[in-house]
This record gives sequence, C-alpha cells and structure tokens, in this order.
Amino acid sequence: MGRATTRVSMSHRVLSPSHNYTTKVDNLNDQPFVQLSGSIFGFLEEDTTILSSPESDIYSDIQLEVEEEDEENEKNEKVEDKVKFWETQHQNLHSTLFRTTSLESNIRSTTKEVLKEVEESENVCSCSRPISGGCRSCRMREVCRRLQNSGYNSAICKSKWKSSSDIPSGEHTFVDVIDNSNVKKGEVRVIIELEFRGQFEMKKGSEEYNGLVSKLPDVFVGKIERLQSVIKILSNAAKKCMKEKKMHLGPWRKQRYLEAKWLRVIERTTSMPSIKPLPVDNYSTHPARTKARASMLTMDLLESLPMMTNYFAPAVEVL
Repeated sequence: MGRATTRVSMSHRVLSPSHNYTTKVDNLNDQPFVQLSGSIFGFLEEDTTILSSPESDIYSDIQLEVEEEDEENEKNEKVEDKVKFWETQHQNLHSTLFRTTSLESNIRSTTKEVLKEVEESENVCSCSRPISGGCRSCRMREVCRRLQNSGYNSAICKSKWKSSSDIPSGEHTFVDVIDNSNVKKGEVRVIIELEFRGQFEMKKGSEEYNGLVSKLPDVFVGKIERLQSVIKILSNAAKKCMKEKKMHLGPWRKQRYLEAKWLRVIERTTSMPSIKPLPVDNYSTHPARTKARASMLTMDLLESLPMMTNYFAPAVEVL
C-alpha cells in the first residue's frame, strides 16, 4: 500500500529559518512555499536600531526646540495681549472723561471755584473741625449751596443698598444736579463726587492699574452715563489686575457695588443750613471763656482788660 499524502495549507505551515522549503510541489495548483530567512527578524532588529540611532536623537532635539518655541510664542502673545488691554483701557478712559457737554463744563467750573475758595480761606469748616479746607460733608454743603445760588437744582444725595449674594451692604453721600432745561433731552442728572479717585485706589494694585487710576480726576463732574462708563472701565481693570496677581477681587471693587454708590439714591436733600464758619482765632483750642461777675475789684483792671481775652468782666467805678 502506498502512503497517503496529507496537504497542509499555507496558513498552517510552520515557518522555520532552518527548514528546507525547496522540495517539489505536489500540485501546480498549490501556492508555492514562501522561503523566509531571518529577514523578518532582521527587520525588527533594524527597526529597534533606528529608534536609538543619531538621527532619532536629532529628531528629539528638533521636537524639543519646537515645544520651546511654542512656549515662547505663547508667552509673547500673553505679554502682547496684556499691553494691548491696558492701552485700550487708557484710551477708553481718556475719551470718556474728555467728552463733555456745556452743562457739565459749567457745573464743573462752579464746583472748582467753590473748592478753591474753601481751601484758600482761613476758616475751619462749619462743623468746627480743624481740617484744612474743611471736611467732606461741609465742602459738599458749600458746593451744593453755591450751585443753588447759581440757579441749579442741586442737592446732597444719600444712597443706600442692602447686601446680596455678590456684594455687601453700604451707603454713600454725594452732590448731584438735576437739569430739565432741555425739553428734547428730558431730565439730565449730573453727579458731583469730591473724592472720586479715592473710590478706586488699591494698595495692592499693579503698576498698570495704579497708572490708570492716576488718570482719574479727584473731583468728578459728569452725567450718569459717563459715570457708568468710567465705572465699567475701572472695574474691568481691577478684575484683570487681581487675575494677573492671582488674588481675590474684593466685592467692593465690583461694578455692581460701585454703581450702587451713585445710583441707588434713597434721600435727596435740597435745604442747606446756613452756618457761618468760625474764625480760627476763636476756635475751641483756646481755654474756655468764663463770665465774671461785676465787682469793684475789677476797676484796677480796666486798663488791662483788653489784653485779657479769656475773661469778660465789666468794670465798676466807685463813687
């Protein structure tokens, strides 16, 4: 009996580098055997060698340089964005403050004249406080009175607001003028803040922020719309400043809190008490004056009485 021959398909044949695949093909229809040497394994070895070759080291260096360039470009873009932001804020603030109407200019001129007179006078404020140029309350009253004398509907306003989820409660006083002379424009409200720059100053502010605040006037005179624009510019600048310094922004620096100072008015006082300022020489820093009784003993002091400013005693002549 002849031996039976078993065919093994190509996919099931074991390939070995040492096996002889030169045997005669049983059938022409069968696919020829593939002669494999160590080429496959050699390819794997070559691939491993390529990864550790000098060319691969150069590739790694190039990749590192690209990453460093990307980081540097990103830093430059951040610096450029920062510079552009602050330049924009300066431009917006300048254009907002220097656009003015005739009404605002006239009120501003009167306000500056009053403050100049108060500062140059040798009187303490009407509340008897020894403050150079008067305290803020007395200066507001004086400005309001002079504006009323000039024909303006001026008043001292008190704003007050309750705390909410993002801002604390507070109150503020300032001077305003309501004008109804232009029928087409309707009612126009002008805000007068005597310590405007101080409302935005920050001890921990950046150089860019403090430079922006320094452009603010110490005395602000402007319409509500102009004030709101200034508040928006400064609140955005404060937010940017604190973000750059990685610090928390105080709620009293937020736009809503700042707007509440001048918009949430609950009281408007137009009657100004006329209190004459006291002379500095008569201020209470001198010893208290005592009223003496009339006596014959004061006759000898008749000549010296004008020199004694702290005592008042009528002289009585003995007949």
